[in-house]
Amino acid sequence: MAETTETGLPRAVAIAWGMHEAPQRGPNRGLSHERIVAAAIEIADAEGLAAVTMQAVAKSLGFTTMSLYRYVSSKDELLQLMQDTALSVPEKVRLPADWQEALRMWAGIVREAYRAHPWVLALPRGPVSILMPNSVRAADLGLSAMKDLPLEDDEKIGVILVISQHVAAWVELEQNLAAADIIAIPAEGVQLLSEVITPERFPHLVPVMESGNYIVDEVPVVEMNNGIEAEYDLGLDLIISGLEVLEQQRTGKQT
Repeated sequence: MAETTETGLPRAVAIAWGMHEAPQRGPNRGLSHERIVAAAIEIADAEGLAAVTMQAVAKSLGFTTMSLYRYVSSKDELLQLMQDTALSVPEKVRLPADWQEALRMWAGIVREAYRAHPWVLALPRGPVSILMPNSVRAADLGLSAMKDLPLEDDEKIGVILVISQHVAAWVELEQNLAAADIIAIPAEGVQLLSEVITPERFPHLVPVMESGNYIVDEVPVVEMNNGIEAEYDLGLDLIISGLEVLEQQRTGKQT
């Protein structure tokens, strides 16, 4: 359970919004919440999330581990602050007037935030994270993109969640593909697979495999990235197409 302040707000939320004062006494006035979070993010970017420990962050700043605990109560609290800071959303964005294009632009902003710090994908999102500044800013921007859509508030929040999950899933896939070894399957291997993946057992998949659209073998990185972009766009188009149908139903528009 997240530690709270005397106001009942989770400490991480209060710190992120500047409502929780830094310690005023002690020898470590050179520290701040911002410096600690920035140092932790630098470690995560360079070495991965597993490398982020209170000891490692303290060492990078030239302070003792106990000094950090005067600013952040636990590693979990530090991770919550890192998550929000890493998923930075611009404070002022001019979205297109067309809601379809506005949603695409909003999705792109969220996508670039994940791409900049992909380790964020390993952190859970929940009641605390949605109250943090950048989460609130992202939600407000997403709602702004849908201001002309005839949807209820809970439906708009649902759209934000669906698109956010779509974006996060594709960024995670990009990272996995970038880290994976290229597999060159020789003719003997292809023959062996064809004996178990047969048209009789998998009548719908086998034609797709035979066309080369299931297993991609030694594709240049540029071509692979183009494929990912096309499939990411397809998913987003499907979501937006569904919203267009819903809009037509609500407003009685004809296609």
